[in-house]
Amino acid sequence: MAEAQLTPPTANNGLLAVFQRRYLLRLLVRREINARYQGSFLGLLWSYINPLAQFLVYWAIIGGVLNLHDEVPNFPIHLFAGLVIVHFFTETFGAGTRSIVRNKSIVVKMPLPREMFPVATMLVSLYHVGPQLVVLVIACVLSGWTPDPVGMLAMVIALLMIMAIGTAVALVFSVANVFFRDFGNIVNVLQMLVRFGVPMIYPYSMVESRFGRAADFYLLNPLADAVLLFQRAFWVGVPDKDHSKSDIMAEHLPDNLLLLGLGMLGVGLVMLVGAQLIFNKLDNKIPERL
Repeated sequence: MAEAQLTPPTANNGLLAVFQRRYLLRLLVRREINARYQGSFLGLLWSYINPLAQFLVYWAIIGGVLNLHDEVPNFPIHLFAGLVIVHFFTETFGAGTRSIVRNKSIVVKMPLPREMFPVATMLVSLYHVGPQLVVLVIACVLSGWTPDPVGMLAMVIALLMIMAIGTAVALVFSVANVFFRDFGNIVNVLQMLVRFGVPMIYPYSMVESRFGRAADFYLLNPLADAVLLFQRAFWVGVPDKDHSKSDIMAEHLPDNLLLLGLGMLGVGLVMLVGAQLIFNKLDNKIPERL
């Protein structure tokens, strides 16, 4: 009888069950947002301050050292467009990895799908994309930005890619972190590598010029493709006195970017299925390890 009390009643597991319990998911997302800003004087303003601080560091220091202000048209827009999508992924990855351990009191007592916690962190991260997009759109509009349907489609594909891939890695690392807390530190290292492994600070044309045909392997990184898609949506539409829109796309973006993005979206969905299978294998051991 005592052993039965240690393990909560079972719940139907899986991502489908998470969205069947949308009410609980909304409560968890709201709880995560409120907890993040509890006792904070600035509250939601931190969603603006943090990415802006990162932007200023990259723009002033790294952009200046590499002399990218002159080499990349509208470098601030190029940088911030990439930063928004990278921040979405790294926040989902980091918070998702800690989500089950951080909510262990709920996990061991309530019969709900444990996938709900990584999914909730992804939705919280998506919520914070909103303020960053507001800043980006305002900056683009002030710079003369002209949106176009292809660009808006590129933005949607990029967001869907990060939602799928971010949730997939959050699922795997959240359950791995239950067994070995070292995964929390591993994620910190990987987050740093992500920022330099995508064309956010530097343009894709720099990769192509230095590595030639080998740059095709660079595009096998779906995070790099998501950054390029976001830059297609915002950065490409900002006019430049020395470069036309077609010149920017020809020089700084790969061919068939949308098709590449759709393919990587498919890869993200496959990753999500694989992550669910891994999670299912370890799910029953989570309460006893917590």
